[in-house]
Amino acid sequence: MRRATVAPVDPGLAELAPDQRLRRLELTVTRRLNGLLHGQYRGLLPGPGSEPSGSREYRPGEDEVRRMDWAVTARTAVPHVRQVDADRELTTWLLVDGSASMEFGTAELDKRELAVAAVAAVGFLTAGVGNRLGAQVLRADGVRRFPARSGRTHLLALLRALLAAPRATAPTDRPGRGPAARPPDLADGLDALHRIANRRGLVVVVSDFLDGLPDDPGQTAPWERTMRRLAVRHQVLAIEVTDPRELELPDVGLITLVDPETGRHREVCTSDRGLRERYAEAAAAQREQVHQALRRSGATHLPLRTDGDWSADIVRHVHAQRRLAAAPVRQPRGGAA
Repeated sequence: MRRATVAPVDPGLAELAPDQRLRRLELTVTRRLNGLLHGQYRGLLPGPGSEPSGSREYRPGEDEVRRMDWAVTARTAVPHVRQVDADRELTTWLLVDGSASMEFGTAELDKRELAVAAVAAVGFLTAGVGNRLGAQVLRADGVRRFPARSGRTHLLALLRALLAAPRATAPTDRPGRGPAARPPDLADGLDALHRIANRRGLVVVVSDFLDGLPDDPGQTAPWERTMRRLAVRHQVLAIEVTDPRELELPDVGLITLVDPETGRHREVCTSDRGLRERYAEAAAAQREQVHQALRRSGATHLPLRTDGDWSADIVRHVHAQRRLAAAPVRQPRGGAA
């Protein structure tokens, strides 16, 4: 008689111990994503790099006019062009949203765990000799800062700190002690990041971008202005983390919804088809508002969902960015030769 065997069930990321989760994330990144960003150090200024190294005389037919150094040209009365040094190392700054709205999830991962996976992907992909990684984590008790350092040990310490961080809860008024202190918001984190990120590099913001989003779509979000300032000097990647239940409601009868940011409760009858349709329309409009705000700020937008394959989404995003970088620039008709 043959004994029946049951195939072992592969546990989800949320069910593993912290060290096991780190190992799972590292294997996922190295197997599926490793090598995608190699050789992608690109300067934000014209030329092979971004660090100014001086000027030299203009050579007709060899140099581009857009690289003219007009200040030196005006002083010497001789045309000069800028020279830049090639980038040999990359500094990456992370801003990770750990607010109460990230403590939500109805799929294999919650939004907070998906944010940790995104940080792991960025960290392992940008790891290299001379490359440095720094981070600021928004938590209910303040902003925790990790200085920019290199090495795998530093990255693993950052990931362990993210996994072990206390869960954020909605602010409540404590009797006899007054209202609780306001936790730092996304705009505060971006302002602090703008002050310390002095050298050109990569800035990655991981959030749901719902913090301070105005009710009027015509108004700008409080974090949009600072992100636009960061995008002038750095390459900014905005990783938007969402959950499917934030986009549509299931038909499960009467449920109680809780706002994780304010703690407000509200009972909703999801059996009402009209209510579910209005909810989906409002959620779609809200996400479009976030998309337009990120587009105006000049950041590259990478949406990730808790019910999707986050590693495949990152692969598609990197390949799409490579195609855009390799596409030839079309000159407008009638322009100067």
